[in-house]
Amino acid sequence: MQQDPSPSPVPRSPSMLRLASAALAGTAIEFYDFFVYGTAAALVLGPLFFPSFSPLAGTLAAFGTFGVGFLARPLGSALFGHVGDRYGRRPVLLASLLLTGLATVAVGCVPTYASIGPAAPVLLLALRFLQGLGLGGEWGGAVLVTAEHAPEGRRGLWTSFPQVGPSVGFLLANGITLALSATLTEAQFAAWGWRLPFWAAGLLALAGLWLRRSVEETPQFRALAESGQRAEAPLSEVVRGHWRLILLTGGALAAAYAVFYGVTTWSLAYGTERLGADRTTMLVCIMTGVGIMALWTPVAAVLGDRWGRRPLCLAGCAACALWMFPFVALLGTADAVPMAVGAVGALLCIGTVLAVIGAYLPELYAPRIRCTGAAVGYNLGGVLGGALTPVVATALADGSGPPWGVAAYLGGIGLVSLVCFALLPETSPEAVRRAAHADTGAAEATAPV
Repeated sequence: MQQDPSPSPVPRSPSMLRLASAALAGTAIEFYDFFVYGTAAALVLGPLFFPSFSPLAGTLAAFGTFGVGFLARPLGSALFGHVGDRYGRRPVLLASLLLTGLATVAVGCVPTYASIGPAAPVLLLALRFLQGLGLGGEWGGAVLVTAEHAPEGRRGLWTSFPQVGPSVGFLLANGITLALSATLTEAQFAAWGWRLPFWAAGLLALAGLWLRRSVEETPQFRALAESGQRAEAPLSEVVRGHWRLILLTGGALAAAYAVFYGVTTWSLAYGTERLGADRTTMLVCIMTGVGIMALWTPVAAVLGDRWGRRPLCLAGCAACALWMFPFVALLGTADAVPMAVGAVGALLCIGTVLAVIGAYLPELYAPRIRCTGAAVGYNLGGVLGGALTPVVATALADGSGPPWGVAAYLGGIGLVSLVCFALLPETSPEAVRRAAHADTGAAEATAPV
């Protein structure tokens, strides 16, 4: 664990509220852009961009383009992490939001396969890559702006604000899709309705840029710049000196990504295509789970400030591993209430992990390489857990009977993440002080008189 070179000044609460709100708004907008693609992939992109495929193969192909965004995220975290560690956290907030917003609007403009043939899925793939590149930089900038301004004892709480952003973005993306599904016919939605949420991203990006325009650079980066201690090659320094930490954090976060996209993306496609559930019903069930996870996030973050980051992460991963078989059983009922209960349970499990990770990962790295290290580890978890989950789960569910293979797959990833978190240190300042005090007391008790 890397400690800050000097205590950070304690900011005034109004300043922290403004900073944390700007971080939340930006992550909400960027994850809206990312999630709206996942919803479209589950509902319409297969037939529109891969029409010669069977329904199953078309869904797999659409989820394949969905996964490309995850592959791009570590590259984005390395690129924007370099910017954040060399030139400041604030430029990352603005540039990543602009890139993701432009790419998302462009997705809504891509002609379908019927209009331009194979060029359509190629363009879709390229734009999804740019989306992932921008999102890979967003998380590091947003979290560090709050973490490096926050008072030590409330760092978990304030960094939970940008962690609520993905839930807000998901609810916004799916709320718009739900409204369109309720007001348009299937033909209208397939012809042009699915494009509207992508075009709306342009207005949201402008709003986000306006909110972030006055965000101040963090005190820790200013101190690094003034002392000439900025890393010359942050990625190289992280890979050489912290490769084990990067791999452990990526593995630790794999379960959160796998379960989230298993619930929000795979189950949406499975429920509508295989179980015959109404699209609106599925969206409402999933949105209920995401909404409750958003409410739980700051509560879990406060518990993390009190008890430590690592215990919350271990509890969340263990709960994930145990809940996956009940989740699949409840989904298989195709009934709204049990499906909603399954989604809520799964998302509360991973919400416990994600609530504290905004404070946990930055605390693992020294300030000079923090933007790169924390962001690369976070987005590597997206590759390991999120990129393949909709594809693998769709393939595992291709058969008669309940898809127990999906439950085993998600539960197994939960166990892998549990082991990775067990190998990571605690970083919460209060927990570290308690442990140091206990060690001192034990040493005094056993010292010779």
